[in-house]
Amino acid sequence: MRTIRREDIELLAPAGDWDCLRAAVANGADAVFFGVEKFNARARAHNFTMAELPDIMSFLHLYGVKGFLTFNILVFEEELSEAKQLIEACVDAGVDAVIVQDLGLVKMIREISPDFPIHGSTQMTITSPEAVEFTKPFDIERVVLGRENNLKQIKQIGDQAKLPMEVFVHGALCVSYSGQCLTSEMWGGRSANRGECAQACRLPYDLMIDGVQKPMGDVAYLLSPKDLAAIEIVPELIEAGVCSFKIEGRLKTPEYVANVVSKYRSAIDRYFEGKDARPSKEEVRELQQSFSRGFTVGFLNGTNNKQLVDGTFPKSRGVFVGRVKQILRDGVVCELEAPIKRGDGIVFDAGDPTKKEEGGRIYDLRRKGEKIEGEAEGGIIEIIAGRNDVDLSRLHVGDRIWKTNDPHLDKRLRQTFETDKPYRTFPVSIKITGAEGEPLKSWWTDVQGGHTVFVQSELPLVRAEKRPMDEQLFADQFGRLGGTIYALSDLDVQLNGELIVPMRELNAMRRSAVELMEDERQKPRAYMKREIGVYDDVPQPAAERQAAGQAPALSLADRSGVHLTALCRNLDQVKAVLEKDDVQMIYADFEFIKQFPAAVEAVHAAGRKIALATPRIHMPGETGYFNNILKLNPDAVLIRNTGAAYFFLKHQLEHPNGPKPQLIGDFSLNIANHKTASLFLDAGLSKVTPSYDLNIQQMVDLLGRAETSKLEVVIHQHMPMFHTEHCVYCTFLSEGTDFTNCGRPCEDHHVSLQDRVGMSHPVRVDEGCRNTVYNAVDQSGAEYLNHFMDLGIRSFRVEFLEETPDKVHEILSLYRRAINGEISGTQVWRSLKATNQLGVTRGQLVK
Repeated sequence: MRTIRREDIELLAPAGDWDCLRAAVANGADAVFFGVEKFNARARAHNFTMAELPDIMSFLHLYGVKGFLTFNILVFEEELSEAKQLIEACVDAGVDAVIVQDLGLVKMIREISPDFPIHGSTQMTITSPEAVEFTKPFDIERVVLGRENNLKQIKQIGDQAKLPMEVFVHGALCVSYSGQCLTSEMWGGRSANRGECAQACRLPYDLMIDGVQKPMGDVAYLLSPKDLAAIEIVPELIEAGVCSFKIEGRLKTPEYVANVVSKYRSAIDRYFEGKDARPSKEEVRELQQSFSRGFTVGFLNGTNNKQLVDGTFPKSRGVFVGRVKQILRDGVVCELEAPIKRGDGIVFDAGDPTKKEEGGRIYDLRRKGEKIEGEAEGGIIEIIAGRNDVDLSRLHVGDRIWKTNDPHLDKRLRQTFETDKPYRTFPVSIKITGAEGEPLKSWWTDVQGGHTVFVQSELPLVRAEKRPMDEQLFADQFGRLGGTIYALSDLDVQLNGELIVPMRELNAMRRSAVELMEDERQKPRAYMKREIGVYDDVPQPAAERQAAGQAPALSLADRSGVHLTALCRNLDQVKAVLEKDDVQMIYADFEFIKQFPAAVEAVHAAGRKIALATPRIHMPGETGYFNNILKLNPDAVLIRNTGAAYFFLKHQLEHPNGPKPQLIGDFSLNIANHKTASLFLDAGLSKVTPSYDLNIQQMVDLLGRAETSKLEVVIHQHMPMFHTEHCVYCTFLSEGTDFTNCGRPCEDHHVSLQDRVGMSHPVRVDEGCRNTVYNAVDQSGAEYLNHFMDLGIRSFRVEFLEETPDKVHEILSLYRRAINGEISGTQVWRSLKATNQLGVTRGQLVK
């Protein structure tokens, strides 16, 4: 078994601005991730500019810290040229790696530079060894695993895929799988896949069971997870093979960065020193103080649906102090569960965070009427808030009290990075030689940096009449490195005779050596770089093909050649589709795989084709699901993740004489530009579905450069918004904690989440017990059918959710009539009372 060394483990810190960058370096980060301008998943962070890249990397490399640029969003077709400029700037600045979501961007980076390091973002939804294998042809150096992977799975992925793994250990948790959440954009026009998440999971919802609201008391935030804090299991993470401990928080303060980085730095160091790595109570409290919605290890110890969500508040609370025992004329009485002192900020929590909460600074503390100086650590205490800060008449006995701010802690944290002293020092080894009449020669080796510089005196050495130079003098003169990042560690003096040069020469040599060593540290890392045209790989654009007469706009007579496919979520819908003559391909996407055989049998008996859908997520050990699909001998498989793509492509390669179902890539592969589309088609998929993140103009831009004969556009659906490992059925309808003991209430009940405007959004379960929350209202892109057909699209998909057989007939008839030109697209969506929208945002055709 390989011995894990301290240098094998990287502590990776977030930075939204320069102060956060300094805080990360000062408190022991090995690497920092940051974004520039619009191309990153924290569009609301201050972010840096492209022009600052050389300065950022120079600062980080001076301290031996790596810098990773986050490019973890989808890139739309018309943005590829801008994206190319940023990648080229990263290559020139010597950025240590770029963190990428979009596989089309990965393709373009490899066209520009074959050796520039790429890290696969958690937004790639990499959760299995097969998903890691899919990335290997593109020489991705490291993968950031999904937050839903547990320790056992992490080890399994590492053992099988043998690629370095980065894992989130602290910060906010998304309830949805990263890269698979469309809620924010659907409801607020701000895409999580574009760095603009509006945090729809932090909103209150009512739980509807079989159409009836379930009373939940003060539990309203059904999808708002606690914050991840894995500091208790640092040893287990190291031993599971995690190479990079990632802290979330590019929107957080520099004090947060300083606090969290220093705590994990201490825990990792204690582990390698053979000490107990677990944090003290005080360390945990300080972490809670910087930001906490309540702490959880998330899924790292396995799924426990009862522990992920508290449900009573969606925002940071800080440290729990205790409950109000009595209300006095000038304050409250509380039995302390955490230390407090004058000046601390507190808030009183009556259980409804939607209403104004009372809070302010602590003005005084008393014990039995006697004033307390300093910190009160426990016991029954009287808390007196600042005058006019708190309306005592609005408080209740039993209200929770939280410490929301600790000015002393903030000051201590700021002092770590608001200093003129260097944040770190590094050992330097010096070798000195010299002979009379020659310059004094010195070689300075930056031990950690791994480079040596040569400096010699301007004046020659002369014989000393009184006090010749000795080792002590060199140690004093060359060791005067205060204010620099260096400290003298070794000195080797080899002088021939009793010699001397003026002291000013030694000072000049020292200054010159420091400057040269710093220059070596700050040199940008060199990569190969080629000049490419972003659209060099595009076949004749659709518009040109039309102009050349190769693909004329469809005549009405030709429209019968346009295919309509239907995705069904139960057997009754499949049978209803079979009653229509014009749908030749049916997709089955059922909650339970045991219903697949009947669907395959019915479709084949009718002489039609059937595609079986894979789950959106693929975890280690779940390839049995794929094998079951193959046994049913479908005509096609709807591929919803890169793990499934790898499995089926590999299976076809290894079984050349076996069944070869058509492999169709679904929306969840996040295809937003022609490069991503061609990457999946080149890999072996026969057809792909564009991402739902595209509005109408972005879709048209993509179709103008993609191979439209191999694209299928979803024209009608209930948008799948959240896709989550967190099971609402298990959490609120069962005493159990996961699928092994929940009693499967999903088989007997239908749950939906009712939002603030009264819309009930259905929650469906898949075979892996993952939940998808669908938008209550279906939506239609029928208005754009003619435009898409003119651009070469010949296959349109209609997706059903809970529609009755009669509704299935109505919807299919309307779309076929629109394709045939008998009615307009506007008539379709108005007849269905659907939302007139393609994808998750309503866009306009502007060109």
